[in-house]
Amino acid sequence: MSRRVADVIVATLAAAGAKRCYGIPGDTLNYVTDAIRRSDLRWVHVRHEEAGALAAGADALLTGELALCAGSCGPGSLHFINGVWESNRNRAPVVLIASQITRDELGFDFPQEVDFKAVYAKGTVFCEEIRTPAQARRMTAMAAQAALAHKGVAVLIVPIDVSKAEAPEEPDFAVHRARPVIRPSDAELQAVADALNRGRKIAIYGGSGCEGAREAIVSLAERLKAPVARTSRAKDFLEYANPYDVGMTGVFGTAGGYHTLMECDTLLLLGCDFAWRQFYPSKATILQIDIDATHLGRRHPVDIAAVGNIADTVKALIPLVEPREDSAFLDAALRHARKAEAALDARATPGHQGLVHPQYLTELIARHAAPDAVYTADGGSPMVWCLRHIPATGANRTVVSLSHGTMANAMPQALGAQAAYPDRQVISMSGDGGLTMLLGDLLTAVQEKLPIKVVVFNNGTLGFVEIEQKVEGLLDTFTDLHNPDFAKLAEAAGWWGQRVDHPDTLEDTVKAWLAAPGPALLDVVTVRDELVMPPKIEPGQVFGMALYSAKGLLAGQERAKSVVEMLKDAVIA
Repeated sequence: MSRRVADVIVATLAAAGAKRCYGIPGDTLNYVTDAIRRSDLRWVHVRHEEAGALAAGADALLTGELALCAGSCGPGSLHFINGVWESNRNRAPVVLIASQITRDELGFDFPQEVDFKAVYAKGTVFCEEIRTPAQARRMTAMAAQAALAHKGVAVLIVPIDVSKAEAPEEPDFAVHRARPVIRPSDAELQAVADALNRGRKIAIYGGSGCEGAREAIVSLAERLKAPVARTSRAKDFLEYANPYDVGMTGVFGTAGGYHTLMECDTLLLLGCDFAWRQFYPSKATILQIDIDATHLGRRHPVDIAAVGNIADTVKALIPLVEPREDSAFLDAALRHARKAEAALDARATPGHQGLVHPQYLTELIARHAAPDAVYTADGGSPMVWCLRHIPATGANRTVVSLSHGTMANAMPQALGAQAAYPDRQVISMSGDGGLTMLLGDLLTAVQEKLPIKVVVFNNGTLGFVEIEQKVEGLLDTFTDLHNPDFAKLAEAAGWWGQRVDHPDTLEDTVKAWLAAPGPALLDVVTVRDELVMPPKIEPGQVFGMALYSAKGLLAGQERAKSVVEMLKDAVIA
């Protein structure tokens, strides 16, 4: 029995481990969707292609398996673009099937013609067109293999006349998944060990490359009496059951992580590509291990650099490192970390004047959520509250937009997480600005029976933008959001919905929201002027906020009221 090329593409991707495809059907994609209908793949019908790419990215990031998204020619496959960039920068193995107009019309400015290779090649790990039916199996296998090997998005451009053509007999190209042991040479390892043995105040700084390496890193920290700071992306892997953890550094970090990096004389970077150069020590010996050689010395000059998988490398390094007894630097770092944690906890109070602090809301959610819940959080303040106030349990996961920093990621990523893990609790911590950007995909949760839980941090503003403007000494401009009652809106879409605007009823409502049987939305009116405080306040930031305060007090009654509330809330902290 003859098969179409579309069937070969779908079968090859399924054999590579794909189980779900997120997208919207249409014209040039029809033969692919028909092949999916006859396969074991699940089609998840989203309302916006960007949401589909974000959902596929969360699915792939959490499972480590291939996830798919697919769209029609022209605007259909263009709508994926922001979600594709996010998923690629999150290192999620995704294949986008970008269907294309018939080859005979390419190059003639035909309606809906788009050069997808020119658009997508820069932000993906693979981007090629299947030019002939004979290429279909081999090109599809290479796209899947690139996505899995490089941990990124592969784009497969499929003209409709190719997808509907009869598939010729061809070799059975398959996807190979290599799992090599990769570590530095013996000489490189010894050089790293020698530098660590010479150091007095040693710190470890881990990134997302530390996944699967927690036990080895804790053992190394014990041997070195070294505090372990981490990037935001390493939260799930290094925070839980780690007595040497001193927290995050960076703009979203705390004083514990910042102090550790600034005060050490020897810093071991493990699988981190942290971009903000001002958070690296200026006078320390810096050692770096990363699986990607292009990351070595990319952010800050380093003294010794080597390529290796973190778990393999640390296990090989431990016997070469001399055990230490002096824990003075570690003890001081831990004291700073505990003090920083206490300051964060002090902010997690119900609020004042009937207003809800977002930190209090976040800690209530963490208290009552399942131990293995998956959290997604919108870029901006919800992401900060998630990273600071949701403790890692060793079983829960967090998905946030850090490298790309997009808005509107949380709710679509929750859809993908729930499709991948139907029996786990999935919680989207959404901003009011982020949620409204892709609001239509609330309907996806109902249609696809995905019981995600969405909490809206409803502060009536683009909060991070407003803070940025104030830090620059500018008056906040164009940041106001005139929001609907999100609970009523959710109910109209078939969700459980409730709105809370006072802390007294919040805890009982959080419990009811988490226990709701289907998709549920909790709309919480939170303090607008809650400041996201970095671990170190720069003089320029102080000057900027002071200048904003002066401008605000001179700009009229409403501005003055806003300044007073912001300062009052900061004092209460």
